[in-house]
Amino acid sequence: MGRIEARHTRPQNMSRVVCAKRCLVALVWFCGLLVVGTDTAGAQAGLTERAYSCGSLRSMGRVYMASGGYEKAQPFLERALHIAEGANGSDSDLYACMLDLAYLYKSQGKLDEAEKMCLSGLELQEKALHKDHPYVAYTLRILSEIYRGQGRYPEAESSLERAIGIIHGVRPDDDQQSAPLLVDMGRLLLERGRFAEAEVHFEKAVPLIEKSFGPEHLYTTKVLASMAALYVEQERFAEAQELVLRIQPIQEKIYGPDHHLLVPVWLLQARIHQSKMDLAHAKLLLDKSLRVVDNQPDSGRLTKGEVLIGLGQFHLLGKEYTQAADVLERALDILEGVFNDYHPRIADVLETLAQLRSETGDVAEASRLQQRAKDIRVRQRVDSAPVARVIE
Repeated sequence: MGRIEARHTRPQNMSRVVCAKRCLVALVWFCGLLVVGTDTAGAQAGLTERAYSCGSLRSMGRVYMASGGYEKAQPFLERALHIAEGANGSDSDLYACMLDLAYLYKSQGKLDEAEKMCLSGLELQEKALHKDHPYVAYTLRILSEIYRGQGRYPEAESSLERAIGIIHGVRPDDDQQSAPLLVDMGRLLLERGRFAEAEVHFEKAVPLIEKSFGPEHLYTTKVLASMAALYVEQERFAEAQELVLRIQPIQEKIYGPDHHLLVPVWLLQARIHQSKMDLAHAKLLLDKSLRVVDNQPDSGRLTKGEVLIGLGQFHLLGKEYTQAADVLERALDILEGVFNDYHPRIADVLETLAQLRSETGDVAEASRLQQRAKDIRVRQRVDSAPVARVIE
């Protein structure tokens, strides 16, 4: 993630998160005074107060985003942007609000809105600073994540390469500032199936991340979760389990034992249990994940989609075709509502559905689904011509 994630993941224990949330009441009251005060103050004082109110609203939005409360964060951040647009303030105030919203929309799966907001913020940022400023690199990280979510991998890789070039222009190649960029590249390469290259990036990044944030920091656990996902894809389940057992207690201590942000780790655990044919434990984790995302509106449609895909694969493994078809169709509806028609994750679900239809004897439907998935794969290969070097 971008610079915002690094800030959000600073709390290292539950007490800090609770403390931050308790501050919200005071902040709401304080910001209310600021907004009221602008009506009676002089023009310059009003401008200062509006800018201060804007910053306070952004701070509250960031606190909510840190705990995954995206819907709660949205009105604060949108109000902050409205104030910034109407306060005749600086470009820096305006692009900061835009980039916070871009990050929020990305986290909600509103990728088209996130892209527009991020590009507008980037344009203002480059104008206010310069094109090779380190802050621009952080923005390019957010833009890369948006492109990655849209399945636009060449653009995602190009944005990351530019960000890496900016950081390397002002820092040594092994500097801790470059570590999150290595992580982002590793995640991108993982999604593209370039597992060996992804592993190189993760192995370079992890020691730098642990040195910078600490071995029990939330961001560190998220990086290790990405490595665990890589190991699962490579069927290195013992190594994946070792990482999951390390990171889960830390995340539970920070979030609480039943928080929706634990779902990605539960899905990894379910895959590991399935590899050992421990289907009972895998089903428990999948059902728990679905229950949590169903009851948590802030969890995001994409997370629910991934849970449904996991359940569909589980039912297919047990030849429970009716249940598998139901949850996979639901997953496909979610993905089609978020992504463009040529996103590779849609192709993954179509291929699984094609397998299901083939096993149940519906050859015509299986062929149709497989052809649609093939069209997506062909489109992705055309769009994924090399655009930049990979870091050695």
